[in-house]
Amino acid sequence: MTGASRHFVLAAGGTGGHLLPAFALAAELNRRGHHVALITDKRGADIPGKPDFLPAHVIPAGRFGKNPLSWFKGLKAVWEGRRMALRLFDSFQPSAVVGFGGYPSLPAILAATSAGVPTVVHEQNAVLGRVNRLFARRVDAIATAYPEVQRLDGKHAGKVHLVGNPVRAGVLSLRDEPFPPFTEDGLLRVLVTGGSQGARVLSEVVPDGLSMLPPALRQQLQVTQQCRPEDVDAVRERYRTHGIPAELATYFEDMAARLADAHLFIGRAGASTIAELTAVGRPAILIPLPIATDDHQAANARELAKSGGARMIRQERFTGKELAKQIKVLAENPQGLAKAAHAAWNCGRPKAVEDLADLIESFGGAELMDVIRVGGNNARGSSQGVPAGQGAVREAAE
Repeated sequence: MTGASRHFVLAAGGTGGHLLPAFALAAELNRRGHHVALITDKRGADIPGKPDFLPAHVIPAGRFGKNPLSWFKGLKAVWEGRRMALRLFDSFQPSAVVGFGGYPSLPAILAATSAGVPTVVHEQNAVLGRVNRLFARRVDAIATAYPEVQRLDGKHAGKVHLVGNPVRAGVLSLRDEPFPPFTEDGLLRVLVTGGSQGARVLSEVVPDGLSMLPPALRQQLQVTQQCRPEDVDAVRERYRTHGIPAELATYFEDMAARLADAHLFIGRAGASTIAELTAVGRPAILIPLPIATDDHQAANARELAKSGGARMIRQERFTGKELAKQIKVLAENPQGLAKAAHAAWNCGRPKAVEDLADLIESFGGAELMDVIRVGGNNARGSSQGVPAGQGAVREAAE
């Protein structure tokens, strides 16, 4: 659905899990001729990967810990953030506000619902997050990445749209590339990451686990691993001792290319990680973060594990012996990795960003002030939006 150029505001917490899908949506809406602004915190404004065309507005969000004495300060920050968001809406005149979760989205969605601006929340995880739960009753639509989302009340089913989790264009472009062949005399390329901050448990377990593989399989290994800065030297020494070639770094800028080359991924089960694995079709061994809120990483991993595209190991059972066992099951069968890759690929929802943009465009038609502000020559025609729940949202059928 397209029409005259309109204005949209995206609100997201300052982590990659919230911001990466927001950036992907911003790029798609911008491609369709719309104007987009971002509300976030200072971390989000400075995070790598933010599109150049996307202005970031930093507002106070407030945090609510376990100590009730801190709540007054948090509420004060939320109220100030709401006031700042309302001021932005008054000048920007958004057709809709889209929340991606995280505390910075709270004052923005609060402002939008109080001002009568159509609102949509997007949930990246298989468990509805706290901020999205808070506003589930008040928003106009709830976009989800999974067909089953825990903590989502069934009474809201009429405004739920399964769209998937948008991924970066560079990763999505790999979807039609074939899975790299793994042969008896070829390399077994293993990619290990623990999210933006790395994961110490991977540094402690993975090198020793790979060393427990049968000699023939161990000799085929080529490892790329992201580590915390304080762990790099120790991990490098472990791989040297085991005689396993490994490239280590605290951050890889060309992660999409490395994912394209990988035969096996080992890492956490964050929403963006799962979305990228299923977009490209890569088998995985997933170790959900045990302290993730509502154990949402384990919930994220279940669909992929059930399909055969991944194996999930709880952190308390994540030992070198268990890791070696799971890798052997996948890699010693000549077709094991390829079958798992295909299963992961089938879980992907490559139209996620298009479907989400279609949903967002269903709110608000081409207002006269928008046409005047942008200029009639930039308008893409005129169309009226449809109420939430009536827009045609495609589910990926692959």
